[in-house]
Amino acid sequence: MDSTFHAFVVTEDAGKVIATLRDATLDELSEGNVLVRVAYSALNYKDGLALTGRNRVVRTYPLAPGIDYAGTVVESADPALKPGDAVVLTGWGVGERYWGGFSQFARAHGEWLVPVPSPLTLRQAMQLGTAGVTALMAIEALEAHGLTAGAGDVLVTGATGGVGSVAVMLLHALGHRVVAATRDRDAVSYLTALGAAEVVDSATLVPQGGPLGSARWAGAVDTVGGGLLAGVIRTLGPGGSVAACGNAGGFDVPTSVLPFILRGVNVLGIDSLPVPLARRKALWARLALITPFARLDTITTTIGLDGLPRAAEEILAARTRGRVLVDVNA
Repeated sequence: MDSTFHAFVVTEDAGKVIATLRDATLDELSEGNVLVRVAYSALNYKDGLALTGRNRVVRTYPLAPGIDYAGTVVESADPALKPGDAVVLTGWGVGERYWGGFSQFARAHGEWLVPVPSPLTLRQAMQLGTAGVTALMAIEALEAHGLTAGAGDVLVTGATGGVGSVAVMLLHALGHRVVAATRDRDAVSYLTALGAAEVVDSATLVPQGGPLGSARWAGAVDTVGGGLLAGVIRTLGPGGSVAACGNAGGFDVPTSVLPFILRGVNVLGIDSLPVPLARRKALWARLALITPFARLDTITTTIGLDGLPRAAEEILAARTRGRVLVDVNA
């Protein structure tokens, strides 16, 4: 095993966050009973914040960001995992509190790692990654609250982002009529290729009048938050639910009690970080079953570690589409 390897590491100096691609050593990795040779990570919105020092999402320095990764077990003290096993990790504070995926090696606790289910490859597992887990959790929350195929239009906001793109793709695969909301006027062909039956301008969903609008959605996946989530709430159909999993549009949701007491709508919060291993395995098993693999490359842009600084600025400015896959060995 090489004594050093490449990693993109953030440090703090006099209150300023500095991100550097450099050689790292195994001694720098976080504690854990499984050592993983990372093949792929991905750039998520939170990673963009970590690399640029915004919102202080990194809690300890020095650290390699990267909140998800897929790779191969090199060493294991966990009896459930052995060298050579293909594994995927999402959540658990990795890339925030613990050494993350923007590195050719990472160490984790065995209960954080999910064996990659057949027929997924390591690349496909990370094309889905955190976005896939979060999108499916949102969809399953809607299903648990009564959403069925054919019940009506299902809205996805922030549809060109990672979670949004996967949600559109999976909802279509499950037989729903999907309406994709985006600010990107050039994204119609991209979203229809993923399965969207209709594409709408996000601006039309932001509340313009009273606390209630026309009932339009049987369900919704909101990846944006803020005023857009308020607009979704006021236009849900009776008994409809929105699974909320993002805040890029702001933390405040300017709404009223009327949609809840006059239409019985639900807001379902989605947190994909502390999900138990058994639940993660079930989510990955279903992803392996329902994902339309031919569409994964449509949502994927691939970069190396050296492409992270520019890509971080792009994702924070909402100028990326789908998943930005990071080949850490490129």
